[in-house]
Amino acid sequence: MSRAFTKEDDSLEAPIIPPRPALPAGTPNYVTPQGLEQLREELQTLEAERTQAEANRENEADRTRRLTVLNGRLGALQERIASAKVVDPRTQPADEVRFGATVTLRTRSGGKPGTERHFTIVGVDEASIAEGKVAFVAPIARAVVGARLGQAVSLRLGPQEEIVEVAAISYQAE
Repeated sequence: MSRAFTKEDDSLEAPIIPPRPALPAGTPNYVTPQGLEQLREELQTLEAERTQAEANRENEADRTRRLTVLNGRLGALQERIASAKVVDPRTQPADEVRFGATVTLRTRSGGKPGTERHFTIVGVDEASIAEGKVAFVAPIARAVVGARLGQAVSLRLGPQEEIVEVAAISYQAE
């Protein structure tokens, strides 16, 4: 069989380095104090994994691939930490939706009237739908930033437009 039809070495393929959550070009990397702490903890974890991978000499091809991925992830994470602009939610105006706010929206029309949504506006690396944390660049966050308590806001999160009221705003240290 010709060598052209066989695959001799898997290590020639470049490993895929998972990207960080998207941050639009030119957008500051806002983070809460807790978000910066999470990034620093992630950095420590990745550095420990890299140290462990460097010490493992069993399979050189796997070791090289793993180190390449870890170094790529570390570089992207260090870049995020260096660009972080910490915003303490406690310094935000209490009656206006800003970065770090925990917001309650109540549907007035367009959806199910009376339905409430609760979420906290955080940095892109902190966002977690399961925890009710929405990135400040998400459409729902952009729609409500700047709104005041009791103000009606128009949301278009699907095919239908909804009018929601800012029912509550709070800023709490986590």
